[in-house]
Amino acid sequence: MRARALRSRDVNPHRNLAREEALLCGGRDEAILYLWQNASAVIIGRNQNAWRECRTSLLAAEGGTLARRTTGGGAVFHDLGNLNFSFIVPREKYDLTRQLSVILEAVRSFGIDCSFSGRNDLLAEGRKFSGNAFRFTRDGALHHGTLMVKVDPERMARYLAVSEEKLAARGVKSVPSRVVNLSGLGEVTVETLARAVRDAFEAAYGPAPLEDADSLALPGYEALAGRNASWAWNYGVTPAFDASFARRFDWGGVELLLTLSQGHIVRCKVFTDAMDAELAERLEKALRGCPLDARAMRERTGGEVGEWLGGLSL
Repeated sequence: MRARALRSRDVNPHRNLAREEALLCGGRDEAILYLWQNASAVIIGRNQNAWRECRTSLLAAEGGTLARRTTGGGAVFHDLGNLNFSFIVPREKYDLTRQLSVILEAVRSFGIDCSFSGRNDLLAEGRKFSGNAFRFTRDGALHHGTLMVKVDPERMARYLAVSEEKLAARGVKSVPSRVVNLSGLGEVTVETLARAVRDAFEAAYGPAPLEDADSLALPGYEALAGRNASWAWNYGVTPAFDASFARRFDWGGVELLLTLSQGHIVRCKVFTDAMDAELAERLEKALRGCPLDARAMRERTGGEVGEWLGGLSL
């Protein structure tokens, strides 16, 4: 399997995410490392409610950008003190341990002790410096994440609207208190870290001369970039609803907005920061047409969500 290392100098999140998706859909027998940065932006997960996760008006007023990615998980803040990485590999060659080892070895090369923890975080000194998310297509696999080098914590706190319930579940009082910049732990810059990640990637996957990602002709890229920049993709439409229910689980939060007619659910919108990017669609499909009855909702959904719904007083 051929190894390739790509670097983008574009700092627009809509275009960077479009390049990443076009590479994922390219169907090549290659292991690709894609390094990129965004200017001031909030990147929300595939199934998140933009208005709940981000102070969108403030972000826009101060020149920032909202972008929605195709992977699950929660909202993150990006600025030029952040380095983003993407591993794009054939699905049968996906190896989370091998991919994570590239990032961990790169960070450790600066004398920083770090580890993988929880559902998707990389930690140093007990605090998060990287969040990871994942997507699988029929033929390909994507593993991408952030690397906080010198991110502005004040702007992060200004734009991210993290619920108190989510913070309490993690045992912290605020967003800045649970994250850490690598530059505060060692002599690290974005450029030296990018070089270290490339070196670790080549050690794990073989020679990969650096390529300019911005000059690649990628089928479907323009259409994806247009979609990513659209209001419909980033904000969507939150429907009028008759009932709402929300619960936080160990693996993420779930919010259900239900539109009812004659005692049945005629429309269901699900928001979640679960890593499972397909969860929202599955729940919406399961609950559509279901009677507004706790037992029926439990049987339709199953698992932990079903147990929760089965215990509701309706």
